[in-house]
Amino acid sequence: MILVTGGTGLVGSHLLLKLTQENVQVKAIYRSESRVKRIEALFAFAKAESHFSKINWIQADLTDIPSLEIAFKDVKTVYHCAALISFDPYDFEVLIKTNVEGTANVVNLCLTHSVTKLCHLSTIASLGKLPNTPINEDNHWDPNEDNSVYAISKYGAETEVWRASQEGLKVLIFNPGVILGEGPLDEGSGLLFKRIMKSARYYPIGGTAFIDVKDLIDVMIKGMRSTLYNERYVAISSNHSFQFILEKIAGSLDLKPPKKVLSTRFLKILRFLDLCIGPIKRERKLTRPMIKSLQTTSHFSNIKIKEALSFDPIPIERTIKRISTYYQKTIL
Repeated sequence: MILVTGGTGLVGSHLLLKLTQENVQVKAIYRSESRVKRIEALFAFAKAESHFSKINWIQADLTDIPSLEIAFKDVKTVYHCAALISFDPYDFEVLIKTNVEGTANVVNLCLTHSVTKLCHLSTIASLGKLPNTPINEDNHWDPNEDNSVYAISKYGAETEVWRASQEGLKVLIFNPGVILGEGPLDEGSGLLFKRIMKSARYYPIGGTAFIDVKDLIDVMIKGMRSTLYNERYVAISSNHSFQFILEKIAGSLDLKPPKKVLSTRFLKILRFLDLCIGPIKRERKLTRPMIKSLQTTSHFSNIKIKEALSFDPIPIERTIKRISTYYQKTIL
């Protein structure tokens, strides 16, 4: 039996679709019924409604051990995809509780229930920028960097996974770039498409690495079915500027791309206003690490994952076209 945490998220929902199509027995953790209903659209679009009913849904919280323990009954392998994504410093405590403490609970239960292998979904944000460029698996965390609160929490989660590996649990960690896939417009990569649909005028000058969600789940499954363990893989298809990605999304939706540069000066003004309003709303929308990520071009290497898992990524243009078709048929 396979357990998927974060089954209602972007990666988790596509992973469940793939596994159920292969007639694999799966359990999935969810927190609210409304989240479960949101991914039914994905199964309907894939004409896989019958597969949706094969999922054994279990309501549980990563920070609630009694409810989580119920989900681990008869489980042999675990895909840990659940995480809170936020770059707001006001969310730091809940990020640590969910991503670090929650991951500690997952790996401890894996050890208690003699789980044979764990796949942990992390992020390229937890990789250091030095010493290698392009950034690869040997770029270790630098606590002196101006890291986002999200990156700090995901690094903490990885530490728990590596700790479990020292206690005998076989683990694989995947560090994906920006994950592009069919999902809700109000989260994840859906926000990029939503931005274009709302006629965005500005684009940031930076860039980063991207990966198709279908590619990501394929290498995750392949890795879990292989003899590989206690390894980390930078999971990216290719490196692109944000301008390139936004232009391709606009073209695939037959909309106008943003034409103006989101300047550093303008971002600093927005950040100042955000700093003024933040203490009142107890919320931050634009922090210094966020500005840095928007203005910096980072390059990542996928050599290791290509060699280890015969990874042949889908061209990013084809990915964007497929996702645009999904939104045109289900939302627009």
